[in-house]
Amino acid sequence: MDRNHLERCHDMGAAAKATQLPPAYVSLETEIPEVLYRGMKQFIGAHPSWDQYRVMSSALAHFLFQNGCNERPVTERYLDDLFTRPEN
Repeated sequence: MDRNHLERCHDMGAAAKATQLPPAYVSLETEIPEVLYRGMKQFIGAHPSWDQYRVMSSALAHFLFQNGCNERPVTERYLDDLFTRPEN
């Protein structure tokens, strides 16, 4: 996937905002190193309130926030995950 493809997707997202549509979800498919997969699997096993979607979404929000993204929903997701109390 090239940068132009991502920009076209972003432009389509901007058009959706202009028509006042509810927020959309985007499905991603990616390859990750096996060691990360095992770590994620172990984490999810130890924390039943988390699933693979929440882990990946949280990791992406963390990365974007730490690298200067100023979008409010990204910041909110990052802070929500940062200050969420663990369930017993």
